Order: sequence, then structure tokens, then C-alpha cells
Amino acid sequence: MNAPVFNRDEAAKVETFLQGKLNPELRVQLRQRPDECAEIYKGAECLGVVSKNVEEGETSYAFEIIVLDIDLADL
Repeated sequence: MNAPVFNRDEAAKVETFLQGKLNPELRVQLRQRPDECAEIYKGAECLGVVSKNVEEGETSYAFEIIVLDIDLADL
């Protein structure tokens, strides 16, 4: 079975949702190759990925934030 492809319409909807719930500066950017993930940016910094999951006819999106240990060093 093929992985679900994240398309431009979905990216726009997820972006609007994340901007309203988390931060109006967040941007969803599709990857160059079509796949089930898109990247989440604030400015030039990639914060993580959002992946599309389809199970039993239900579609959901999971946002995974990536925190590097070097990002925590200055705290």
C-alpha cells in the first residue's frame, strides 16, 4: 500500500490551523518529492514535520517538533 501524499490544499489548511492555534508566523512547506510529510517553519528555522496518516478512512495529521540538545544549551 502506498503512503498517503500530503498535497497543497492540505498544507494550506494545516498551516491556517497551526497559525490560529500556535503562532501566526508558522509556515507549512511541502517537500520537493511528494510524500506523507511536510515541514513546519518559523522564519528560516525548521521546527519539525507534520505527517499525514490515513487509517480506516480517517485522516489525521501529527506535528512532531524537533528539539536539538544544542538548542537547549543556552537555556
